[in-house]
Amino acid sequence: MSTTTSTANPYEQIAHVPSFTVTSTDVADGEQLPTPQVSGIFGAGGTDTSPQLSWSGFPAETKSFVVTVYDPDAPTAAGFWHWAVVDIPASVTELAAGAGDDSGSGLPQGAWQAKNDASLARYLGAAPPAGSGKHQYFIAVHAVDVESLGLDHGATPSFIGFNLSGHTLARAVIAPWWEAV
Repeated sequence: MSTTTSTANPYEQIAHVPSFTVTSTDVADGEQLPTPQVSGIFGAGGTDTSPQLSWSGFPAETKSFVVTVYDPDAPTAAGFWHWAVVDIPASVTELAAGAGDDSGSGLPQGAWQAKNDASLARYLGAAPPAGSGKHQYFIAVHAVDVESLGLDHGATPSFIGFNLSGHTLARAVIAPWWEAV
C-alpha cells in the first residue's frame, strides 16, 4: 500500500505562532534526507546521525529552545517521534551533526534527550515501512518562554509537545522526506 507525503505541517494545526529561521548543512526543506540521517538501527542503510541545525531570528524574550523531529506519516494513529531535545539554553543557536548520539555528547549543558517512540534517548533516523510512500520529517526548533519546561527526563515527546503548547513563542520548521522502496 503506497501513500503520499503529508502536505500539512502538523504544528500549524495545534497552535499558530510566529516563525523564525532554521537551517542545516545536512538536510534541506522539501529534499530527500541524506543517508546519514536515515536509520541504521532499523536497517534502512543510514547511521542515525542527527543533522546539524542552526537557527536565528527568534524572539528576544526566548529563554530556551526545544528541538523535535516528528513523522506524521508513520503508519500509526499518533505518527512517530524520532528525536526531542529539551531545555537548550537561549544562548545556544546551533547543534552540531551527531549531537543526538547515545550520550548526547554534542548537546549543551542542561539540555537532555527524551526517549523517542522506539524508547531510545537519542536521534533515530528515518526508517518507514517499504511501500508506505514518502514520509515527511518535521524538524522543529521551538523558542520557549521559560529556561526549563521543568519536565521529568522520562517525559515522552507527546507530553513535551503538550507542555510546549503554553510556552512556545515562535517555531522554525524544515521538512525533508524519505521513502523506503
